[in-house]
Amino acid sequence: MSNYQIASSNVLQSPLELDDDQILENVYKTHFHCVEKCDVQCLHSVASNVIHHSIAITDCLINKGSQQSDQFHEGSSFGCVQQLTAKLKRIACQMLCTGRGDKYAHHTTMLILEQLKAYSWDAKALIVQAAFALEFGKLSHIPQSQSQSQSQGEVVDQLLEVEKSLAELNGLPSLRQKSEELVILNGLVKKVMQMIGCIREWKELISKEYEIKEVPILSQTLHQIPVIVYWTIFTFVTCTAQINYFTTTHHTNRDNRYELPKHFDHRLDGILKSFQGNLEDCKKQIEAIEDYTKRKNIIYGGNKDIVRVLRALIISTHQYSDSRQIVYCGLNGQPVKIEDLKKKHVLLFISGLENIQDEIKLLKGIYEKLKEEPREVEGYKKEDFKILWIPIVDEWNERNKKDLEKMLEDTKIGWYVVKDFNFKTGIRLIREVFKYKDKSIIPLLSPQGQVENDDTKLLLSVWGIDGFPFKASDYTRLTQQWNWFWNEITKLNPRMKDFIEDDYYIFIFGGTSSKWIEEFETALNTLKRQIETTVPIELYRLGRDDSRAVPRFWIAIDILLANRKHTKGGGGEGVMDFSTREMKRLLFLKQDPKGWVILSKGSNVKLLGQGEVMYRTVKEFEKWPRKLDDQEVSFDVAFKEYYERIKLKDGPPKCEHSEITYPSDILARIPCPNVDCGRSMEVTSVNYKCCHGLEQPNVPPRSNLC
Repeated sequence: MSNYQIASSNVLQSPLELDDDQILENVYKTHFHCVEKCDVQCLHSVASNVIHHSIAITDCLINKGSQQSDQFHEGSSFGCVQQLTAKLKRIACQMLCTGRGDKYAHHTTMLILEQLKAYSWDAKALIVQAAFALEFGKLSHIPQSQSQSQSQGEVVDQLLEVEKSLAELNGLPSLRQKSEELVILNGLVKKVMQMIGCIREWKELISKEYEIKEVPILSQTLHQIPVIVYWTIFTFVTCTAQINYFTTTHHTNRDNRYELPKHFDHRLDGILKSFQGNLEDCKKQIEAIEDYTKRKNIIYGGNKDIVRVLRALIISTHQYSDSRQIVYCGLNGQPVKIEDLKKKHVLLFISGLENIQDEIKLLKGIYEKLKEEPREVEGYKKEDFKILWIPIVDEWNERNKKDLEKMLEDTKIGWYVVKDFNFKTGIRLIREVFKYKDKSIIPLLSPQGQVENDDTKLLLSVWGIDGFPFKASDYTRLTQQWNWFWNEITKLNPRMKDFIEDDYYIFIFGGTSSKWIEEFETALNTLKRQIETTVPIELYRLGRDDSRAVPRFWIAIDILLANRKHTKGGGGEGVMDFSTREMKRLLFLKQDPKGWVILSKGSNVKLLGQGEVMYRTVKEFEKWPRKLDDQEVSFDVAFKEYYERIKLKDGPPKCEHSEITYPSDILARIPCPNVDCGRSMEVTSVNYKCCHGLEQPNVPPRSNLC
C-alpha cells in the first residue's frame, strides 16, 4: 500500500474545500524524479483523436443528427500506446469504479497520481487522458456506428449483429434518451480538453530551455502546473464516473445521477484563466527574446545594409509596414521613410532630452558644414552623410513630448529624428550595441550598417568638419599628423608644452615682412585682451627670441619631407600620408609675401592661414557675424568662418610655387596643396608651379593643364 493510501484510508477530503496551496502540497507528495519515459506526443495524438471525434459524435446524438464522414487523422501512430495498454485499462477501471461524490473522485485522483509518480507532469495528464478515451470512445462510437449501419441499409449482417451486441454489452441502447445529461458531460469534456491543451502548450514553452531570469513568468507556471494536472485528472475521473450513469437502462431514475457542485465549474474556470494568462505572458516574453535575438543577428551579421540595421534598432514589428509612424524630418516635422537613409553614412545621435544643448549646437554646425564646399573630401561625398537623432526617455508623457517639439522648433534641427521612441527591444539593443548608458553618444554607421566609430562626439567637438569623414581612424590621424610639427616647435620653445597641455588657442606665425609681423602681433595682442576672460590665447613668433631658429626650423621640415618622400610607397599610408601633405602645405604657405599663421587649439591644428587674410580676421573681430558671448560657436569655428569669408571675398585663391630638389619627384603629378584648388601642378624645369591663380588666354578656368 502506498504512503498516500495509508494516510487517506480513513479520511476522505473534498478538493473543493482545499485551496491551491493545499492541493499543491498534496500533489507534490506523490511526485518523484521523472524516470519513466513515454511518447507523450504520440499518446496525446491518439487520445485526442478519439476524444475530439467522440465529442463531435455525441453532439450529433444530442441533436438527433447523423455524424459527418469525419475519420481519424491519417498518419496517426498507435504503436506507441501498446506498452501502456495495461496501465491505461487499469486506470480506466479505477475511474469507472469511483463512487459518486467529489471526495471519492479526489481519492481516486490521488491514487492515480501515486501510480504515475515517476512520470513528468504532462505525461501524467496525458496518460489519464488516454485512459479516459478508452471509455468515452465506447460511449459515443458504438451507438453511432450502429446508427450509421442502419441508415446505410447495405451493411454486412454479421457486422451489424456485432455492433448491436457490443452496444448491449456496454449497456448503451438507452443513450439517446439521456441528451440532457450528455450535454453536461460533453461540456465538461470540452473544458478538460482545454486544460490538456494548456498543459501541452506549457510543455512546449519549457522545452525551449529558457532560463527563469530571461522568462520570469515561467516560475509561476512551474508552481501552477501540479495544480492544473491535479484538476485535469480529477475532471477525467469525474467524467469517467459519470459514464456509469449512461449504462443503466433505468434512465428515468434521476437518483442514479451524480450532479457536480455548482461552484466546480467556477473553480476550473478560475484556474484555467489564470494559467492561460501566464502562458500568454510567457509567450510574449519568449517572443521578445526571439525577436531580440533575430534583430541582434541582423546588426552583427553579414550581408546587411544601413536600412536593415536601423529597422532592427528602432522599428517594432507592428510598425514595419509604415516607418513613417516613427521617423520625422526635424526641420519641418514631416514624416519620412527610413529608406531615405539607404546607402548613406549615418551619425546616430543617441541621448535623453536634458543637458544636450552643446551636442545639438555641435551637430547643427556639422549639419551646416556638410552642405558647404568642397562637396567631396578624401573620396567621401558630404551629401552621403546624414544625422539621425534617437531621443530615449523613461516614458513619452505629455511633458516629454512637448519638450521635444519645443526643442525642434527652437533649434530648427535639419536632420532626422525618431519621435515617441518606446520600443523596449530597440532600446535594449542600443544599450548593448553602442554601450549607451544615458549619456549622449554619436556613433557613426557605414552604408553597410557597420559601426565605424563608437562615438564621434570627441572628434566632432575637437575637429568639427575637419574630422570628416568622422571614422575612428580619423581621430588618430588628426591627433598625430602634426606630431612632427610640435616636436620641432617645442625644441625651439619648451614652454609651448604647457600651453598645449592646457588646451590654449595658440597662434604661431612668421614671415619675411617685418611690417606685417608687427601689425599682426599688435592686432593679436589686442584680441587677446578683449577675450582673455573666456578664451585663453597664446602667441609665438618664430625666431622672436633667436633669429637662428627660423632657418633651423625650415631645414628640419625639409629633411622630414625628404625622408618621407624616400619612404617606400611615397610616404606610406594613413598618418604618414596626411603628415606629408601638411608638410607641403606649410612649405607652400611659407612663400606668402606677407607672412604665414598657424592657429591651433592645444595640439590640434585648426587653420593654416595666409598672412594678410589672417591679419584682417584678427583686426575685424568686432565684425564677426557670429559672436562668442552667446556661445553660438567656439572661437576657432567663428575665426575660420570669417577667415574663409574674407578669403573668398578678396578674389580667387592664390596658388603656390615651390622649388623641389628631389630628382625622383620631377616626373610625378603633384596636386596643388591649396585645398580650394586641388588641380595638378605643371612641371617647369625643377620647379613645381601652380598657375591656376593667373590669367591665361585660351585655357579654361578649371582646366587640369598648366
